[in-house]
Amino acid sequence: MKELPKVELHLHLEGAAPPELIRRMGQEKSINLTGVFAEDGTYKYTDFVHFLEVYEAATQVLKTPEDYARLTRAVLEESAEQGVVYCETFLSPDFCGGSDVGAWREYLHAMQEAADRAERDLGITLRGIVTCIRHFGPEKARASALCAAETAGDWLVGFGIAGDENKGRPGDFAYSFDMAREAGLRLTAHAGEWGGPQSVREALRDLKVERIGHGVRAIEDLALVDELAENGVVLEVCPGSNVTLGVYPKWSAHPIERLRERGVKVTVSTDDPPFFHTTMSREYEALNRTFGWDEEIFDQIARTSLDAAFCDEATKTRIAKRLETS
Repeated sequence: MKELPKVELHLHLEGAAPPELIRRMGQEKSINLTGVFAEDGTYKYTDFVHFLEVYEAATQVLKTPEDYARLTRAVLEESAEQGVVYCETFLSPDFCGGSDVGAWREYLHAMQEAADRAERDLGITLRGIVTCIRHFGPEKARASALCAAETAGDWLVGFGIAGDENKGRPGDFAYSFDMAREAGLRLTAHAGEWGGPQSVREALRDLKVERIGHGVRAIEDLALVDELAENGVVLEVCPGSNVTLGVYPKWSAHPIERLRERGVKVTVSTDDPPFFHTTMSREYEALNRTFGWDEEIFDQIARTSLDAAFCDEATKTRIAKRLETS
């Protein structure tokens, strides 16, 4: 499945950090990472809340723009190896200069430079989506939104929200989303992963997003599923993440195929791949094995993903040619 060209819309940059990179950077900085890794060297956590804690502990080693440049290069090398030709990644100003606009500009410049080099060297195109952290609260979200609004452009193309869905309501963050929208950024929101169908409805109503991160629990409300299909709302589905975290007990129980059959625009992503022991190729292999998805369906998925991407039309046209010729 590596040879199939892929488009990924839901990838957390820090969550995609290879464990060996985080371990090496921790050693370089003499930072104690006890509890972050299992004996086999992979990330170690017990449930979703603990996963968030380990995620944030691992980001301790990422302290400078240069660190984020190294991270960006390492993540893109992994993605390109899996056949990804275009990727959008979530970036959090909270982790990049404490949401100070001046510091954020330096971090963003370093990441964009690394992405440009990777595009020249590896043929993979990256764009950024600023993501506020839900469990950090609405005030910090406003600081992230200001960072996003001040740096919106051809490379920084979107704004979203991630984190613990059980903290606060989407409407609490409406001001931040309004700020990002006014700056011309496209909008997405994590919902319908741990929260039920109502969380998807609230994200669409209160934040006015065009994409939903995960969104899979919409399947519990078929009227909502039909609304998603009718309105063309795109779901950034991460099946391997959902199964590993226990949202669904096994691949065969995952609703991605039922959502697709009912006309919802579904896409496929890895979320935080090393945490969930997955890659884009492994996602494709599991979908083929479980639901019989073939190259024709995967081609449709890639084209749906590109159509839903937040990049400009010139970039889409260029990536579309990659999908045709690969």
